[in-house]
Amino acid sequence: MTVTISQWLVRITGVLQLILGLLFWIGDALSLVPLHMLLGTLFVLGLWLLAVTAWQLGVPPGLTIGAGLLGLIVLLLGFTQMSLLPSGAHWIIQVIHLLLGVGAVASGEMIGGRLRRGRAAASAA
Repeated sequence: MTVTISQWLVRITGVLQLILGLLFWIGDALSLVPLHMLLGTLFVLGLWLLAVTAWQLGVPPGLTIGAGLLGLIVLLLGFTQMSLLPSGAHWIIQVIHLLLGVGAVASGEMIGGRLRRGRAAASAA
């Protein structure tokens, strides 16, 4: 149950983050930055919960630790990005934040896939 809830939290907040981020890039909805930050925090907490649960269930530590570290980097970059390269080159930080966020979503999906395959193999045995 924890795996299902945390994976759906990562999926839903990840998609909402992408939508909000794209709206920010085209110049709309800048008033929703606090919501983006809140959803980003929930996203990372969901990813961490998924990673810890997966580690306890035997998913390789490299994948779970990597997801945890990626979540931390996304979170730290998200909270500090407005002060990084505030000039015309700020788009570089935004692209890095986007790529790391997509990577974090992918990590959550990889962990979820490992858990589903493990569950299927256990039930088949």
